[in-house]
Amino acid sequence: MNEEFRAPSPPELRHRIMAGFIGNVVEWYDFALYGYLAGVIAPVFFPSDNPTAGPIATYGIFAAGFLMRPLGAAVFGWFGDRYGRARTMQISVAMMALPTLLLGVLPTFAQVGIVAPLLLVLVRLLQGVSVGGEFSSSATYLVETAPQAKRGLTGSWANIGSMAGSLLGVGAAALVTNLFDPDTLSDWAWRLPFLGGALLGGTAILIRRNLHMSERFRQHHEGREETSPLLQAFTTNRRETLLALVFAAGYGTCFYIAFVYLPEWLSGQGLMERGTALAINTAMTVLVIPAMPLAAIVGDRLLPRRTWIGLALAVLALAAWPLHAWMLSSEGSLASVVSTHALTFALISVPLGSGPALFVEMFPESDRLSGYSVAFNIGVGVFGGLTPMIATSLIVATGDVTAPAIYMLVAGITAVGALALTPDRSREPLR
Repeated sequence: MNEEFRAPSPPELRHRIMAGFIGNVVEWYDFALYGYLAGVIAPVFFPSDNPTAGPIATYGIFAAGFLMRPLGAAVFGWFGDRYGRARTMQISVAMMALPTLLLGVLPTFAQVGIVAPLLLVLVRLLQGVSVGGEFSSSATYLVETAPQAKRGLTGSWANIGSMAGSLLGVGAAALVTNLFDPDTLSDWAWRLPFLGGALLGGTAILIRRNLHMSERFRQHHEGREETSPLLQAFTTNRRETLLALVFAAGYGTCFYIAFVYLPEWLSGQGLMERGTALAINTAMTVLVIPAMPLAAIVGDRLLPRRTWIGLALAVLALAAWPLHAWMLSSEGSLASVVSTHALTFALISVPLGSGPALFVEMFPESDRLSGYSVAFNIGVGVFGGLTPMIATSLIVATGDVTAPAIYMLVAGITAVGALALTPDRSREPLR
């Protein structure tokens, strides 16, 4: 496919970036919000005298969203390769905005009985499908429509939106938790952040309503073959799909150990209060947001993208055990914990910033979204999502409290190995 097509004007590029950004804000706002308010929501939808209500509410429903991500990836990947990324982005954000609104108005168990938890499960399943299609669709659209020299920077806005949405969700949950007393919160105030998220989703729908099919996709679509893009991703281009999946699993594992599991590990080892560890983790997440576009610029201008990401993950892998050992030997000193967070988060900001463009460059136009979506959502969504459970199990099985660091070492080296087998196309036209 020839790279020659009309470069977008600055206003067009800003509109596309905002469209990719806002959709991921909506997706991850709700995801984080539900996670942090799950303890408040569960008694509303499950009877307190039911002994199985707690496990179902806290694990079953939350896991349902993760399990639906690969299905969403397959459906939206196929649809996006067939009918365009812009249409896919419009559908995926609507599929998140509507359930977010429904979550804010769902009847309680006291009002409708068993229907209430069933509705809650259905809403979370729908959101899981949406999440499976949103990120890869928006990242693909951003990178495909960007100037060649700014593919990394433009694609990084998908992850900037994800991080911003997560922080916004945490902030909204903290706000209502502190503004209202426990009874008011469980009675009706927990609904307010979800209704606010629905307004945010409505804004995203409006921004995306005029998105145009990219010229690149239009050129390809006119002469495309009838082969299913999803089938093509697992046959003709199965090598690219497998490498992308292994890379996503390795880097996703590192991400979840740092961003999700590290505060729990510090608390579990008695090194630091959970609240303090979470505060440090959140503060470092704020700093990652400006670090991602800076990392993407390095991949666009200075170092080839594959080399840049590989170096960052190699350093992260090799530093994991010494950093965990330092925190243990210093008994969780503030200096050791903050330094570990700062270095780990800075290194992970490299694949977060440059990764979207790398994934897009791995696949040809014909099955790009199918291959990217399936590989990313299985790798990051499934393998990454299981990381906290696996890390905890490794400590129990081995008796070694640094087992999560060794797991991060293996995951990082695995991701680097997949990158070593992946051609670098960061300076080439998209295929």
